[in-house]
Amino acid sequence: MSATASPNDESSSGEVPPAASGAVVFDELDEKLAAFHAFRKSDSETADDLLESLGASGEVDRDIMLELAAPRPLGHPDRFLRSHTLVVRALEVLDRNGARGVRVDSRWLGPLRPVAGFFVQQVTHFIVRQYVSTVVDHLQRLYARREANCLPDDDQRLLLTRARRHIDRIAPGFKRNPLGVPTFLLGGAVLSTVISVIQQALLATLSNPIVRVVVVVVGFALIAGVGWAVLRGAAAARRRINLTIDEPLTALYQVVGRCGDPPRDHAQIFALIATAIILVVGFIAPIGIGLSWLLG
Repeated sequence: MSATASPNDESSSGEVPPAASGAVVFDELDEKLAAFHAFRKSDSETADDLLESLGASGEVDRDIMLELAAPRPLGHPDRFLRSHTLVVRALEVLDRNGARGVRVDSRWLGPLRPVAGFFVQQVTHFIVRQYVSTVVDHLQRLYARREANCLPDDDQRLLLTRARRHIDRIAPGFKRNPLGVPTFLLGGAVLSTVISVIQQALLATLSNPIVRVVVVVVGFALIAGVGWAVLRGAAAARRRINLTIDEPLTALYQVVGRCGDPPRDHAQIFALIATAIILVVGFIAPIGIGLSWLLG
């Protein structure tokens, strides 16, 4: 009578159990990544061969393998807490001062200067607040992922856990209304009432061709003014962000290492949109004024 085979014995066909097969795959991949990390600076030809064996080609694939082969969760752990605290301080300063004291010194605005200054400040406030919220979101994700990337006995885990808890605790305070005006002023009831009053006034006055031309001129002037305010506000926001947090955030991402680029603010997008509005208004305003007069 033959003896009963042990559950741990390999099958008679010589197949490797799944657990052993998985261990072999991991060991091979781990060796390739470690070798690529070791040879990427000293022996580029060997590093390229390893990249090819891993199925990588091109600059993006190389960056992917560099990030995947990073041996530790933090590139410079001895500088991490200091760079983290500097970014947190920069967030506080930017949130408090990002739109403070934004001035409009254009003399040609005359009595409209305070109104223009208010709108420029609101645009600056919006861009700054949105960017602060975006940075906090990125740091929350980055710290949580790198914390999960640590082995249980890794001494860097404590650093990341502490920093991640800091960001989680302060995040709600940085996620406030990005507008500098109460939300109810932009609500449906108030906005619909204002639009209704404007429509009634236009219907009562547009029968006169001269009034119609004046209304068109004023309308285009207002649109161009909005574009100008957005452009000035975007420039002010970019200047404050650059002054306050650009360098500390870049330094933090370098200290963490292999984590891509820091998030960018939307000032450039706002500036491009504002420039397009001003150019379009400058092009079609004469056409609109002429049509308003001819159709009278």
